[in-house]
Amino acid sequence: MGRDPERLSRRRVIALGGGAAVGAVACAADVGPANPEQDKPGLRPRFPVRTGLDRLVEGGFAALAGERVGVISNPTGVDGRYSHLVDLMHAHARDTGGLTIGGVFGPEHGFRGSAQAGGSEGTGLDARTGLTVYDAYTASQATWETLYQRADVQTVVFDIQDVGSRFYTYIWTLYDSMVAAARRGLRYVVLDRPNPAGGKAYGPMMTTRFTTAVGKKEIVQQHGMTVGELARFYNDEFLPTDAGRQVELEVIECGGWVPNMMGADTDVPWVMPSPNMPTPDTALVYPGTGMFEGVASLSEGRGTTRPFELIGGPGFDYHWSDRLNAANLPGVSFREAYFTPTFNKFANKLCAGVEVKVTDPHAFDPIRTAVAMLVEARKFPAFVWRTDSWDAARPHWIDKLSGSERLRTMIDAGASTDEIVGAWSDELAEFDARRRPYLLYRRG
Repeated sequence: MGRDPERLSRRRVIALGGGAAVGAVACAADVGPANPEQDKPGLRPRFPVRTGLDRLVEGGFAALAGERVGVISNPTGVDGRYSHLVDLMHAHARDTGGLTIGGVFGPEHGFRGSAQAGGSEGTGLDARTGLTVYDAYTASQATWETLYQRADVQTVVFDIQDVGSRFYTYIWTLYDSMVAAARRGLRYVVLDRPNPAGGKAYGPMMTTRFTTAVGKKEIVQQHGMTVGELARFYNDEFLPTDAGRQVELEVIECGGWVPNMMGADTDVPWVMPSPNMPTPDTALVYPGTGMFEGVASLSEGRGTTRPFELIGGPGFDYHWSDRLNAANLPGVSFREAYFTPTFNKFANKLCAGVEVKVTDPHAFDPIRTAVAMLVEARKFPAFVWRTDSWDAARPHWIDKLSGSERLRTMIDAGASTDEIVGAWSDELAEFDARRRPYLLYRRG
């Protein structure tokens, strides 16, 4: 079902409950009174933050009044009381008739989150609501258009907790579904959530040769944006080419969040965005240690209770942690660690390596840290890059994660951490400047 063409150029940023504002900026003054819990000894301060969903509910779903809506979400789409967006919308529709839910679209791991990495729940009826849930994992842009047509929706609502890394697939679910919505003339509403890794951008740029499902467009490895900010960036920078037009985009902002807050600094409920992202601490390290998926000889900790914080493999030892601690990397220490994964790489085999312990989240640079880990790990005879036989032209998975061959070839050539990080400083600065017009929450 199409939309009024005159509405398509509008890009509104909705601030429900606090007055509407186009391009409104949330700053330090928006932070509410301190959470009483923060005054208790031994507890880290936590600040009250309202997500886009919280503000949508506070506004009585007025932003969706009279619409036939399709929802893209997963278990993270909950309000401050852990009630899910779809359940809340379904109850509102049943009780008031104020909107209609045409269907729900499940990304990787599924709408209710029952599938492991690389899996989905399939298409079927949701047991709680009776709504049709469409399997959208691996959906192409053309498939998204078909799904929208089947669900007969006017407006698409996106509410998924991202973790701030280019290779976390939900931001590409966001992108492909936006392109398809633009092509069909639909309205697209993003319910914004804090970025648990904060608002700083780090790392190398994706190059077009190495784009895949874990990095489809030219952004840096840790983008440092909320999904609402990313949507605004996509809409101006990429959609005019890929969709032939912009989508009618609306972002319902967070209230009370500032970009120097990490996931553990807020009272936003943490629901695992995926089975191997159990805590906000995981989200802090993942933009860096996620690169160990590109190393065949090292487990990235899947199959343990600390994925992406525990890194190790057979053939490594305590020298790795000693060398890393001697490097005095900011905001992090390394514990000599031994673990036995229950699945994935080296299942049921003893692995030796490190546990990444973030000591100062605000000083911590996850990608520099991971580069240092790779540089030192490469010195062990056991070290082997992962290669994919099905992609002869681009066999190294690390190249797809880092965006080019540069990281791998520099490490193999014996370059230092500083040399490697310095190699992308210009492109990072350029990206940081390029994203600024789309930011909703003030950076320093």
